[in-house]
Order: sequence, then C-alpha cells, then structure tokens
Amino acid sequence: MPRSAPGSSTAGHPGPRRDPVPPLVPLPAPATTAATLLLNATYEPLCVVSSRRAIVLVLAAKAESVDVAPDVVHAETVSLPVPVVARLTRYVRVPYPASVPLSRRAVFTRDAQTCVYCGGTATSIDHVVPRSRGGTHTWDNVVAACRRCNHTKADRSLAELGWKLPHPPRTPTGAAWRLLGARTVDPRWREWLGVPESVSA
Repeated sequence: MPRSAPGSSTAGHPGPRRDPVPPLVPLPAPATTAATLLLNATYEPLCVVSSRRAIVLVLAAKAESVDVAPDVVHAETVSLPVPVVARLTRYVRVPYPASVPLSRRAVFTRDAQTCVYCGGTATSIDHVVPRSRGGTHTWDNVVAACRRCNHTKADRSLAELGWKLPHPPRTPTGAAWRLLGARTVDPRWREWLGVPESVSA
C-alpha cells in the first residue's frame, strides 16, 4: 500500500497532490464516473475530486469508499471498485467562502428546476425586479422560470402582473451548495448533499 511522502503535513487532506500515484492503477475507463464526492471525516460534503484522485486516497488509507460504481480498477495485487462517494479518515478543517457563488445551475438547484411563477419546468432564470428597473443580480432577486413566464413577465413587476412568489428567494447555505454551484449533481450524491430528487444529474 502506498505511503505518504516523509514529512508531509497533508495527511488526511485531499490536497496538495503529494501522494505517490500507484503506477499500476490505470485511469478509470470512460464508462466510469469521472468525479467522486469527497466527504470530511464527519460525513460533511467537502469537495469533488477526480475518480483517479479518490482511488489514490483510498489506496493511501487517507479515505475510505462510502459508495462505489460497478466499475473496478485492477492493479497487480489489488482490485478496487471506483468510489462514487469517499470519506476522509481524518478530519480536515477548511475555511469556506462567506457566500455561495450565484450561477444558473445553482439557481435551478435551489428552485428544484421548477418555475417559481407557474410550477412548470424551468428553462431560464429571471430577475424578480427587472434589471432595467434597478434590480440586482443577487440571490434574493434571481429565480428559476419557464420560457413562457419569463417572456410574459418581461420587464414588468410582479405587482403589475398580479403575480406572487410562493416564497421569497434566499441565498442557499451549507457546504453542499458551494459544490453545486459549478457542476451537475450525480444522483448517487443526493443522499449526502440533501438536494431534491427533481434535480437532474
């Protein structure tokens, strides 16, 4: 089993990448999941790493597999199912950013890919207070909307249309949301991220 480099201070931490990569472990096949959700020792979502990186962490005993894919990588003396979710064996304290990045995908995730105006499938985002009227591009003014509602609303206010929001849009909180702002959700991660089933992979 590979060992960490002598004197390394990164034991238990997914980076920087100083762990020796086992030369006999091939890259996962194209059918294998390209990414692995990495949990802290407390099972809190920490980050997303490549499947290859997750394999190295497991082989180095810095992480353990929590959920695996059907695919298996083979070395001369070991066969390892590719981790879909892995957990660090030691707790890592990570300073998270103060706010969750605002992105189209993150808005869709927060609003469960549902138009906040009619309940249909969301295909775009809308500014509740139109930007032409001073509305800001912030979490409390951006919602998911379908094309029809977005076109109908245009640059008018909700009061002019007689529309009401089911609930005020808010900034999502928690480590999981910081991961979801920039990537697609693997359905096998939902249990650990606490995202709704309606969010597509």
